[in-house]
Amino acid sequence: MGRKKKIQKTPQWLIRFLVWRERHIKEKTFVIILAFIVGLLCGFAALLLKWLIHFIASIVTSHATINEGNYTYLIFPMIGIVLAGLFVRYVVRDNISHGVTRVLHAISQNKSRMKPHNMYSSMVASSVTIGCGGSVGAEGPIVYTGASIGSNLGQLFHMSPRVLMILVGCGAAAGIAGIFKAPIAGLLFTLEVLMLDLTAVSVMPLLIASITGATVAYVFTGYNVEFDFTQSEMFVTQRIPYVIALGVFCGLVSLYFTKVMNMMENFFRKRLSTPLQRTLVGGSILAGLVFLFPPLYGEGYGAINGLLDGDTSSIVNGSIFYSDGDNPWFILAFIGMIVLFKAFATSATNGGGGVGGTFAPSLYVGCMAGFFFAYLLNNLGIIDLSTKNFALMGMAGVMSGVMHAPLMAIFLTAEMTGGYDLFLPLLIVSTISYVTIKFFEPYSIYTMRLAQRGELITHHKDKAVLTLLKMDSVIETDFLPVKPEMSLKEMVDVISRSNRNLFPVVNDEGMLLGIVLLDDIRNIMFRPDLYRRMYVSKFMSMAPAKIEVGQTMETVMKVFDDTGAWNLPVVENGKYVGFVSKSKIFNSYRRVLRHYSED
Repeated sequence: MGRKKKIQKTPQWLIRFLVWRERHIKEKTFVIILAFIVGLLCGFAALLLKWLIHFIASIVTSHATINEGNYTYLIFPMIGIVLAGLFVRYVVRDNISHGVTRVLHAISQNKSRMKPHNMYSSMVASSVTIGCGGSVGAEGPIVYTGASIGSNLGQLFHMSPRVLMILVGCGAAAGIAGIFKAPIAGLLFTLEVLMLDLTAVSVMPLLIASITGATVAYVFTGYNVEFDFTQSEMFVTQRIPYVIALGVFCGLVSLYFTKVMNMMENFFRKRLSTPLQRTLVGGSILAGLVFLFPPLYGEGYGAINGLLDGDTSSIVNGSIFYSDGDNPWFILAFIGMIVLFKAFATSATNGGGGVGGTFAPSLYVGCMAGFFFAYLLNNLGIIDLSTKNFALMGMAGVMSGVMHAPLMAIFLTAEMTGGYDLFLPLLIVSTISYVTIKFFEPYSIYTMRLAQRGELITHHKDKAVLTLLKMDSVIETDFLPVKPEMSLKEMVDVISRSNRNLFPVVNDEGMLLGIVLLDDIRNIMFRPDLYRRMYVSKFMSMAPAKIEVGQTMETVMKVFDDTGAWNLPVVENGKYVGFVSKSKIFNSYRRVLRHYSED
């Protein structure tokens, strides 16, 4: 017996407030107030998450040494995965992995409604995972947390799905802005990654939430940027060909990262059937990689700061290869291996039961890839490039490719590092990387899972509205079925009781055999001499196509376009369910479009 769902009554004070609000505060004004509250709460949530991660990591790494391998790295990453997995399985009892993907799913499939536990569960699980060495980022969890705060606050005040969608975007934007101190990037994240339309209604709440989240971070942590970058070598236009080459390289690295993540995710889901197997395999892979390559520990921001500061040798600190830190070719090989193995470490963390995002890993891989590119050319004697500058450009390049968000990657990199003097090369690398990966992969690492299921809302208005439509809402079931052995007389009797001119033909098991169109039998239905001689099996016809239950509305409309039909039968495993009409879909389409687009 499952637990009975408690019916929660709306408190009287809230009912009185809602009535007062409707009389005295316009909806647009109230949405702006809610956006400010969401920004405030998400800013504090981002601060709390960062503090938890650093607090746990400081305890775990307090006894780590620099000049030799640390065998504790073989233990603590596994402990983090186990603790996070137990928390999710026995306390949360819900899947909270792939936070950004789940936000996209909530927008497209659940009317932007998210569960209350999402406001804290991702923070708890991810802080333990990352603090103990999980090779993932905190940005995915803070997006999930922020979006949940926006959704649940909107639900508390009984806002419409259209407003809930805006508040979800406000929470996500404020989360990104708060954790990175990057308000512009927070806004662009909702546009490029969550794919919300920037309209007259949504732009102001999104801006307010994003600015508020960043302001909270600035007030409590100061005006220093996330990564300490000082441009000591000016960028010159003669380097542009190498910047273009870096863009292509980052696009290919992004493709590699995305494919490996997808491959490993499928491996953990399909090949490992029990949580224990997934924890053992994922924990072992993660622990082994972190022991061999300590920069893979946690978010890896320390390694990024080292490379952006021009400190090359520190990359091998805490590893068994510390003595080789002065050999440039070993450094090159070491960083190259990190670029290759980061995707495995990230997917092993999540696949093993840990909770974290791919936001920080894409930044990390980008920094390593950009540094590797410049360092390789320098040591080959081809040209003398600034490894610091190219490491910074690489961050924007790989993030742009992995997330399919070039604008966000540009502004996030500039805001996090203060590297606005490199704005032109950041533009070039980010754009080239995005164009490169689009040749091979049409979807981002977040959207490919939903796109495969046809549940992805997009900036394409027609596709977005069709995604929001549900098959169940357009199936019509008032068609009277007939049997193939029925005579014409019995068919006429059925016609007399029906308001439709279309009749499904089914057998005793309910399997759809064909259809009867009234126009096809109009010439014989008034001939009594044929009533006993003609049977449904003689004059029924095959349906031009069948719609399967569960197909996406975009697929359904393509079938209508291909067949030219106005009505098509819906079946489930061959059994008749009902009919879908093009006119019903058009009416529903107009209703949804008007509901989500009104200003």
